[in-house]
Amino acid sequence: MTDGLSNWLSGKHIDGLLLRNFESPIPILSFEFVPPRTDAMEQRLWHCIRHLAPLVPRFVSVTYGAGGTTQTGTLSTVLRLKRETDLIPAAHLTCVGATREEVDGLARCYRDAGVNHIVALRGDPCAGYSPRPGGYAYASDLVAGLRRIADFDISVVAYPETHPTASSPDADLDNLKRKLDVGATRAITQYFFDSEIYLRFLDRCLAAGITAPIIPGIMPVSNYEQIVRFSAVCGVTVPAWLRHLFDGTAKNPELRRIIACMVAVEQIRTLQTYGLNEFHVSTLNRSDLTYAIAHILGVRPTETNASHNLTGLLETTEIPHDRETPADFDPTEGTQEGAPPFMLRTLFG
Repeated sequence: MTDGLSNWLSGKHIDGLLLRNFESPIPILSFEFVPPRTDAMEQRLWHCIRHLAPLVPRFVSVTYGAGGTTQTGTLSTVLRLKRETDLIPAAHLTCVGATREEVDGLARCYRDAGVNHIVALRGDPCAGYSPRPGGYAYASDLVAGLRRIADFDISVVAYPETHPTASSPDADLDNLKRKLDVGATRAITQYFFDSEIYLRFLDRCLAAGITAPIIPGIMPVSNYEQIVRFSAVCGVTVPAWLRHLFDGTAKNPELRRIIACMVAVEQIRTLQTYGLNEFHVSTLNRSDLTYAIAHILGVRPTETNASHNLTGLLETTEIPHDRETPADFDPTEGTQEGAPPFMLRTLFG
């Protein structure tokens, strides 16, 4: 009798991906968008939003640029989401390079517009860091300040592989606990690829007395070379198995999207086996890959589109080709020019 047949008859087998997809609960997803810097990026963003809105994510976040460089883009995108859709927008808000009055004024603007969810971050300074006199020094200070302004729903960031500038993993965990203790509702993690890294981090959080939700951040890898560069900056491990999957695919973008979809789905399904069921997915303002991942996971459009007049509004807008183009986005450039996915949660969160 072969080893394979013996294992099957003895019950020592692993359920396949499709079987687990059928039997697993439908996960709760939220999506991350990047504020546009050009007209073409604006069109792509709102095409992405129109495509993903029927999936009714728990919330959608809009990132913030280095040193506040996309503050205007973040604000306008969040307010438009609130005004023209039924999606729940979460505004990234940083305190680096700004006075308390400036940060508080922006927070009050969101409050007055009915935006209740804030992703509170220290922020990514363009060069070096020293707290601005009269400003919030760290994310924990910002969280406490937001709590004085309104009863916001506040998310903060967690680092399964430790913040790049933290003096130690324990110090980094203490910082996370401070942010939660002063009023944050939940933490969203920096992306990771090995599920064991997240699970070990979750064990450390529980041992430290952290009971707030720690939502895994999921980064689909459609452009492997960019992710390698980005991960080197922010201290994320790129495992050998991921490199092996993308070997020989540089000239085959369709294959890359299939691999990216497979990896993200398998990562989420693995974490679901440990009882986790909420995930925050970076979209890169591209809807096709995110939509495919959601579909495989069992997240399907509702009968009622989650928008008031979004579809009608965009019917008159030319929709760009929704494909990954290497020149469209480089995470390593976003430090100066914009708000790449998870960058602010990676550096100085």
